[in-house]
Amino acid sequence: MTGKQIEIYIPPDRQGEYFTIPFEMPENTALMELSYSYLSISNQPTTLEFGEFIPENRENIIDLGLISPDGQQVGASGSDKQTMFLSETRATPGYTPTALTPGEWGILVGAYLVAPQGVKVTYQLTFTPKERSLLIGDIHTHTTASDGVLSLSQLANHAKSHGMDFLAVTDHNQVSRTETFRHIEGITLIPGVEWTHYEGHAGFLGVDQPYDGPFFTNTEEEALTKFSTARGRGALIIIDHPCDEACSFQFDMHDFPFDCLEIWNGPMRESNLRAVALWQNLLVSGRKIACVGGSDYHRDRLFQILGGPCMGVYALSNAPADILDALRNGNSFIRFAPEGPSLQLISGEKMMGETQKWDEDTQVQITASGLKTNDVLRVITPHETTDLFQASSDGALAVTYPVKSPGFVRVEIYRTFIPGLPPLPALISNPIYLDS
Repeated sequence: MTGKQIEIYIPPDRQGEYFTIPFEMPENTALMELSYSYLSISNQPTTLEFGEFIPENRENIIDLGLISPDGQQVGASGSDKQTMFLSETRATPGYTPTALTPGEWGILVGAYLVAPQGVKVTYQLTFTPKERSLLIGDIHTHTTASDGVLSLSQLANHAKSHGMDFLAVTDHNQVSRTETFRHIEGITLIPGVEWTHYEGHAGFLGVDQPYDGPFFTNTEEEALTKFSTARGRGALIIIDHPCDEACSFQFDMHDFPFDCLEIWNGPMRESNLRAVALWQNLLVSGRKIACVGGSDYHRDRLFQILGGPCMGVYALSNAPADILDALRNGNSFIRFAPEGPSLQLISGEKMMGETQKWDEDTQVQITASGLKTNDVLRVITPHETTDLFQASSDGALAVTYPVKSPGFVRVEIYRTFIPGLPPLPALISNPIYLDS
């Protein structure tokens, strides 16, 4: 946490003016707080025959506001509030949650009333830096805007009640827009759309208008234009359920731009296992493609719940842009439900989704928590699959895995959910890449 104090003197001849005080917003700021103080009331007592009278005369009234680097008003609170805070997802009433872009911002000063002797005003700025933390959320969901049964606010509250930190709304061919999101404290909502075509589905996340015109296309070239436009506008592009029998992705994935492959869609089943194998083959071929999973939630029913599966994302903050960056970079894992196990892979200063230089001494630190009795932790590389550990009881694990050759290391955790049935994945991690 860093801070800055600014003191100014406002002479009486500036009464009635508005002006700004510049300050620098540091890079990677998660939260900004601003307070200010000045002598507002004169309360010099008047001696009376039988005591004294203490008046409350307003000598100074200084208004407060905030201006972003592009000159836009972020908020204004008059003289009503002596403190305010701002982040990308939350703000003091009267201020709009805004990305804390590094650069020159401005404190708006309104010299509404200034005493004859002028007034000294002291501003205190505090900046809390971003810090990577684990956030849990579902990135494939539907509302009543398409074929879901819950409204947007109902869905968001449902996710929050299940302990999730973020939610992407991906209705079929219906673009959700940030302006339609009602702020719900404690959960980050991310706009999106599931582009739904007879030859494949894809999620476009994070932008209000990923492509121009209506959704439909009748040629591969027209479909490619939708993807290319979404990529150009900064959308996170996900190939959804590529191996699903009813709606597999039939376009050539080598021709279409995308960031992530959805290998786990809803309950674990044969089509998901084929998607995992497809992703593994892409990794072995040298592609660095992040995997994701989502519940494809429409309604609660047997074996299908909101957050089943969901993403565990190591993001710099709970702002949509930081969550999407972590997904794009593969700083994440998929787990079967919000209450599932957690995992982290570290090699040197690199984590899952990142690339570490390999040599003969390279090791990967594997940390897992939320393990249940008989859970099996499996390590997968381009060359082999190893059952590294089986839990004898509930608990956590911290081990070091020596890496014999360059490529990648990823982890799966298998669990027997129903006695007598084969174990299924409870967690699938993104790899940590090891280049020679």
